[in-house]
Amino acid sequence: MASGEKVEEVTEEKKPRIKPVIEAADSLSLGISMVVAVVMGVGIGYLLRSLTGVEWLFWVGIFIGIAAAILNVYKAYEKQQAVYEELAKEPRYAIKKKLDDDEDDEDYGVKNY
Repeated sequence: MASGEKVEEVTEEKKPRIKPVIEAADSLSLGISMVVAVVMGVGIGYLLRSLTGVEWLFWVGIFIGIAAAILNVYKAYEKQQAVYEELAKEPRYAIKKKLDDDEDDEDYGVKNY
């Protein structure tokens, strides 16, 4: 028995401990990535305006930065939606099916006596 417990401890130690930290940091960095995308867009717009002398290219750069920020939010949403769908497949989280079954049991509408 002691050797079996030792095997479990070894496999527990070999599990990657940094992965949850990286996933959490990835979720927290969404706000930072939005700001960086807009700042980079402003930089691109300023660079285009400086190189060409056309004033409206600055606004094109800002638009590119805002579009990149929106794309970052969309990618994060899709990632979280995939995680949610994965969790919904597990039987212990199948609450919706239980709620649908319970609704048929009682009728809270008009009572006919």
